[in-house]
Amino acid sequence: MYMELGGWSVPTNIVSGITTKYNGVSKAPFDSLNMGLHVGDAPEDVVRNRQLLAEAIQFPLDTWVLGEQVHGTEIAVVTKNEAGRGSRELTDSLPSVDGLITNEKGMLLAAFFADCVPLYFFDSTSEWIGMAHAGWRGTVANMAGKMVQALCANGANKESIQAMIGPCISKNRYEVDDHIVQQIPEEFRAKVLAPSGTNRYYLDLQMLNRLYLLQAGILDENILTAAYCTYDSPEFYSHREDQGKTGRMIGFIGMKEEQA
Repeated sequence: MYMELGGWSVPTNIVSGITTKYNGVSKAPFDSLNMGLHVGDAPEDVVRNRQLLAEAIQFPLDTWVLGEQVHGTEIAVVTKNEAGRGSRELTDSLPSVDGLITNEKGMLLAAFFADCVPLYFFDSTSEWIGMAHAGWRGTVANMAGKMVQALCANGANKESIQAMIGPCISKNRYEVDDHIVQQIPEEFRAKVLAPSGTNRYYLDLQMLNRLYLLQAGILDENILTAAYCTYDSPEFYSHREDQGKTGRMIGFIGMKEEQA
């Protein structure tokens, strides 16, 4: 149903991961654990899928917060006042938001993916967490760095922020044109691009996000990268492989309430 994020040092009350395609109720072409209400799937199936995940990770839907996701870099600071936004209805998602941060326990920050880059953040000293969606637009617009700025502006410590770059489409499956290349900082291009033809290139989205995180001051040893390609891994939805008609995974991070 979901894959936990391995390798980073987080306390046991932090729950983080990304869903797979399996063990849900959606019908083809969304079979079976589609989490997206915006892709044409039956809404009641999507909500049931979300309830199944909520039960598995012990975060009720009323604690979830989701943004509208417009491939931008707007970031919302989430409090208990936003609890439940977007969890059952598209219409009450946080508008025009692709990044979420909070330091409140009992909240689950979540975002949708099907090749785009999930970005997870945790600061052990201030207990701020963050979840961001970064497609190519969000990536080249430095969503990663802006998440760091937003976290630090609200009390997080840059030296202790851990960042996880989650599963997304890999470099050898992501071909782009010169229009996208021109939006990548020149000093990064040699590290993230490989020519694939006339004015065509393979783009390493994970590496580009890593470079932006380093530029923002995150320590190299505090940045981890998941070794999965959503295009090649059968357990994930892939917008590019499935030619647009597919479901969505949810990436999520939350802090559980303290036990009495």
